[in-house]
Amino acid sequence: MRYHLAAIFTVIVWGTTMVSTKVLLNEGLSPVEIMLIRFITAYFVMWMLYPKWQREFSISEELVFLGLGITSGSLYFIFENTALIYTTATNVSLICALIPLMAAFLIYLIYMDKPLSKWFYIGSAVSVAGAALVVLNGNFTLHISPLGDALAFLSICSWALYCVLVRLLKGSYNTLFVTRKIFFYSILTLMPYIIYVEPYEVSMETLCKPVVFLNLAFLGIIASSICYFLWTLSLRQLGVNKTNNYVYFTPLITILTAHIVLQEQVTIYVICGTALILCGLAIARKEIKNTDYDTKI
Repeated sequence: MRYHLAAIFTVIVWGTTMVSTKVLLNEGLSPVEIMLIRFITAYFVMWMLYPKWQREFSISEELVFLGLGITSGSLYFIFENTALIYTTATNVSLICALIPLMAAFLIYLIYMDKPLSKWFYIGSAVSVAGAALVVLNGNFTLHISPLGDALAFLSICSWALYCVLVRLLKGSYNTLFVTRKIFFYSILTLMPYIIYVEPYEVSMETLCKPVVFLNLAFLGIIASSICYFLWTLSLRQLGVNKTNNYVYFTPLITILTAHIVLQEQVTIYVICGTALILCGLAIARKEIKNTDYDTKI
C-alpha cells in the first residue's frame, strides 16, 4: 500500500507542475531554463540525502543509467516542451495519456513477457477516454499539428523507454543513488542543447524573486528529487503497469489545481472523465492482479 500511496502522491504533485511552470514562464524563464534548474536542484538534494558511492559499475550498467537520464530527463522534456511550441497543450495532454499503453506495449515487445489479456486493453481504453474527457473539458475541437503532435508522441516513447530500462536495474541498487545518477545524466545530456540551441540567460535578480525562487524550489525539491525517487521506487516494487496506470489521473489533478489557483471552472465533463478513469483502472486491475507480466523489478 505504501508504494501505491507513493505513486499517487507523485501523480498529484506532477499534476500541479504545469501550473507552477506557467507562473515561471510568466516571469520570463524559458522551459529549458526551468528544466535545467530543476535537475541541478534535484541532483544536489539527492546528493545530500545519499552522499555515498556504490560499487563500481560495468560499462553496460553505466549505459543503463545514461539511458535512464536521457529518456526520463533531457530527451523527454525537450520533446514535450518543443511540442508545446507547435501544438496545443490539449493535444500534448491527450497524447501523454497514452504513456501506460505505450510502456506496456514496449515492455511486451522487448521482453516478450506473458501477453496481457483483453481486460487490460479495455480498461486502458476506458481510462484514456476518461482522461480525454477531462483534458477536453467540453471543447471537442482539436487542431492537428503534425510536427507538434509527432514531438509529443516521441516524448511518450521516451518515457516508455525509461520504464523499459528501469527493469534492467536488478540487484542491490539504492533507489536514492539511482535517482541521483538519473539527474546527473539528465544534466549532462541537456548541456549540448543549452550550449548550441537555447542558451541559459536567467539573471540572478530574476531568481531572487520570491515567486520564482519558491516555484523553482517546489519543482526541483518536491516535483523532481522526491517524486522521481518515489516513482522509481514504485516502478521497482509494484511493476510498470500498476504504477503507470496512475498517470491517467494527471490531467484531473491539473484541472483541479488550475481551479484552486487560477479559478478555472470544473465542469460536468471533468466529473464524468474522473468516473471513466476509475472504471478503467478497476477493469485493468482485474488483469494486472492475476498476471506474471507486472512482476517486481
